[in-house]
Amino acid sequence: MNPPFFIDWLQDRTLWGLSLSSLVVAVIAAVVAYLVMNLLLSLAVRRSKHIAEKGTHRQLGGAIAELLAGTSHLLIFVAAVLVGVGMLDLSDRWANRVSQLWFIAVALQIGLWGSRAVGMGVRNYRARHFANTEQAQYSASATLMSWGLRSLLWATVILAMLSNLGVNITAFVASLGIGGVAIALAVQNILGDLFASLAIAVDKPFEVGDFIVVGSVAGSVQQIGLKTTRIRSLSGERVVMSNTDLLKQTINNYRYMTERRIVFKFSVPYGTTPEQAGASPQAVRRIIEAEPKLRFDRAHLLGFGDTALNYEVVYIVLDADYNLYMDYQQKINLALMRELESIGVGFAIPARAVYVAGPGCAGLPPAQPIPAGDTSASGGSAPAVA
Repeated sequence: MNPPFFIDWLQDRTLWGLSLSSLVVAVIAAVVAYLVMNLLLSLAVRRSKHIAEKGTHRQLGGAIAELLAGTSHLLIFVAAVLVGVGMLDLSDRWANRVSQLWFIAVALQIGLWGSRAVGMGVRNYRARHFANTEQAQYSASATLMSWGLRSLLWATVILAMLSNLGVNITAFVASLGIGGVAIALAVQNILGDLFASLAIAVDKPFEVGDFIVVGSVAGSVQQIGLKTTRIRSLSGERVVMSNTDLLKQTINNYRYMTERRIVFKFSVPYGTTPEQAGASPQAVRRIIEAEPKLRFDRAHLLGFGDTALNYEVVYIVLDADYNLYMDYQQKINLALMRELESIGVGFAIPARAVYVAGPGCAGLPPAQPIPAGDTSASGGSAPAVA
């Protein structure tokens, strides 16, 4: 059988109303298209990886390589088949169906690339913001962001495919809108907590491991969930707070505190000489400046109180550790007691005067004060506190 005869034979034979020669051409075109598309994809992936390893735009090259690696070989096969089918002499009806299948294949592949891009974006977000924290910190925000973006992406892809197939999506979109409003009204509290969780993830007023004070609650953040945040309080119990209620309050976050400013006061009794009164702030200054992790700010005679001279001292602890601050404060207090004792000054003792008077007797001499704590009384009269 010589080649011209074979070609004539293929042209004379038909299958499904199509000549065998056109079917052979379609199959060859499909095979060639499949091989070419896979070759181009492989070259693009290798080139992107080369850029990621040695090029100047490493991050972009790596992202493109990872994105192209998510290309579906099944969709490449479908595209190759459609290329072959396009070589056939089809009726307008089937040509229109092939065009619709092209759109569906491309839309699905775009959806797969977009879904992979969302995953890459969420992973990069984790790496940038939660590299040194626990999984619990970003699990809620990552789940919410990934779910929301993927839902929006695939909803758009599906609606586009339905519209291409001739389905009237206007009523469908309107129904979705009305249903969405109804659902949103029914679960508005839950949605409020979800969006509050997203706000916490994006704005980051606190993170897992931070020590925060919210209202009467003080403790370390253990987990940030989609609806609630769990805090381990100082007394040991777990406090579960709604994300919405949490963001409505003022939050004191001690994570970024690198030093503590401390203000404390003490009093010495009246009768202290001016020289002794002036020596007291200097004694406090020497005590604080002797410690390498403390920075002296000021110490002054604040004013004249009802029963004593009042002093105010301000210093800085160059560390945020609360236990360290308390250790230094105790050390300062003990040293201050010794310094004041060395210059002959004692601490003021709060005093209270109790007056005892007779029951309405005119012409009696003024009542005499009795020191606080003295239980003696005269004439059986009742005590009164002034």
